Amino acid sequence: MFDTVLVANRGEIAVRVIRTLREMGVRSVAVHSDADAEARHVREADTAVRIGPPPAADSYLSVPALLDAAKRTGAQAVHPGYGFLAENAAFAQACADAGLVFIGPSATAISLMGDKIRAKETVKAAGVPVVPGAADPELAEAARELGAPVLLKPSAGGGGKGMRLVRDLSTLDDEIAAARREARSSFGDDTLLVERWIDRPRHIEIQVLADSHGNVIHLGERECSLQRRHQKIIEEAPSVLLTPEIRASMGAAAVEAARSCGYVGAGTVEFIVPGGDPSSYYFMEMNTRLQVEHPVTELITGIDLVEWQLRVAAGEPLPFAQEDVRLDGWAVEARICAEDPARGFLPSGGTVLALHEPRGAGVRTDSGLAGGTEVSSLYDPMLSKVIVHAADRPTALRKLRAALGELVTLGVPTNAGFLRRLLAHPDVVSGDLDTGLVERDAESLVDAGVPAEVYAAAALLRHFPPAPAASGWVDPFDGRTGWRLGGTPAWTALGFRVPGHEPVTVRLRGEAPSAELLLGEGAEAVSAATVGTATGSALVVAVDGVTHRFTVAPSPEGLWLGRDGDSWHVLDHDPVEAALSGARHGGADTLAAPMPGTVTVVKVAVGDEVEAGQSLLVVEAMKMEHVISAPHAGTVTELDVTPGTTVAMDQILAVVTPREEGDA
Repeated sequence: MFDTVLVANRGEIAVRVIRTLREMGVRSVAVHSDADAEARHVREADTAVRIGPPPAADSYLSVPALLDAAKRTGAQAVHPGYGFLAENAAFAQACADAGLVFIGPSATAISLMGDKIRAKETVKAAGVPVVPGAADPELAEAARELGAPVLLKPSAGGGGKGMRLVRDLSTLDDEIAAARREARSSFGDDTLLVERWIDRPRHIEIQVLADSHGNVIHLGERECSLQRRHQKIIEEAPSVLLTPEIRASMGAAAVEAARSCGYVGAGTVEFIVPGGDPSSYYFMEMNTRLQVEHPVTELITGIDLVEWQLRVAAGEPLPFAQEDVRLDGWAVEARICAEDPARGFLPSGGTVLALHEPRGAGVRTDSGLAGGTEVSSLYDPMLSKVIVHAADRPTALRKLRAALGELVTLGVPTNAGFLRRLLAHPDVVSGDLDTGLVERDAESLVDAGVPAEVYAAAALLRHFPPAPAASGWVDPFDGRTGWRLGGTPAWTALGFRVPGHEPVTVRLRGEAPSAELLLGEGAEAVSAATVGTATGSALVVAVDGVTHRFTVAPSPEGLWLGRDGDSWHVLDHDPVEAALSGARHGGADTLAAPMPGTVTVVKVAVGDEVEAGQSLLVVEAMKMEHVISAPHAGTVTELDVTPGTTVAMDQILAVVTPREEGDA
């Protein structure tokens, strides 16, 4: 076994790998960009090495820096995690050339399975069923022969980038051109393949494990059909779709696929499966690395996949055979991402002001977060994973919903509340899944409004801040009761705004802990009790006899309130100041950043005349680009950013003054 292993990754996967290294008595080395100098994976490793130079987003891709870090710390092996260089054959070869063990398959296997065209040809020759299709240069002809609908896919890379579903073949040429552009931009390779599209498909993958002594086994399947934009968001093991016979057949096919490329280590063979006929499964691709969703397999098999990645890489044979693998109970995983469902799932960011991650019997959280963590726009939006294990599927779904309700990440909007509602969707509960379910029903699962009790809680905290311990006389004029001579108490108006929603005015009068509020149309008696208001504290609010419990954290602009996986950033709003700001712009439209990120492109200057819909700026965050367009024809009268400017959500980027009627 190795003495020291360098983890060439960051975030939750680096923390997770370091955990197993610690349990095995192996020294861990973390690497970090300047942006991650205080990150959790850096603090939990035995030692850490800064890699650079900036930009920080590229630091983890610097092969020379990673090899130098390994040499300086005496590492004998490198664990690549997933993402970044995990499926980079050149990196695997560079490690081998430097005398380091790459904890994963050989560069040859990575190269073969990373090319979807060669991979399909290889596994097809081994007798594994593949989706009917073809590749360049016969792409267009093959698509027309297959007939609509067809799916265009880049040969290199994954993650849904460059994929195009074509249902109307009259648009085929345009779709091919668009897919090539995105593939070239994302992977540096615009080679495409086309496959027959299977309507309402299910995405099922098989975990394989192979050693260097010729032993290859599978560890059952994972159902990964709940996806958004081709990205998995909920995964479970096993799948309700498969019978024991189909599981054995798919498992055998996955083992043959692994054997066909001389695979060594942990890997995943992915299949597309018609929901109406699960026996007609087709090979889709092989991921030559650890998968994000590997914990569900670990929980139902009792096998630590990272441990066996290390043991296999160190030359140990697998001590168990296929007949020794037993599947126990059910496991379900939810991916927690820094994104705002109410704003079209745009990437979010910020500082983690309050954090509570569920743990306990049957509940596991894999996370790279800590209190004070700065979630930037440089990296992938996935922050953590909440995984549960139970005796059966209904219990596992229920436990995961409860765990997501306990999750608190105030300061950074996440998709936790969305996932909690998704787990209660009737089709999810019944197991009637397909890869299009989330996209079809996403709108109904987004909590678009702000509950009245959120504003009630904000008003009570704002108006009745916790007083210090009483010590002597208190000036009655310091009270906030609205008292006035000879009459009922006066109303105090407080303005609030939650980003993405219209401002709200709450009127309040009376004394703490009981007060009277005007929330919208009518007045309701509200009583409140607070248990502190420090970061991560609890707040209990009763509105019209119904008790609501929140977690609260202050922010420089207002405060955060969270419950049941959802959170709201409640900002103070001054209607007079807002009116003056509107007057300053004289009716012009301000263009604000839709997400925290970096301005990468500026196409205009102050004084330029623009047309409605014209692209003016591009903001990039977490590998996603958002184009800012002119809302109408007019003149750019303000421009507050340049390429490379880091912007906050809702920060004003530019102002376009409308063209007056009659202007040319």
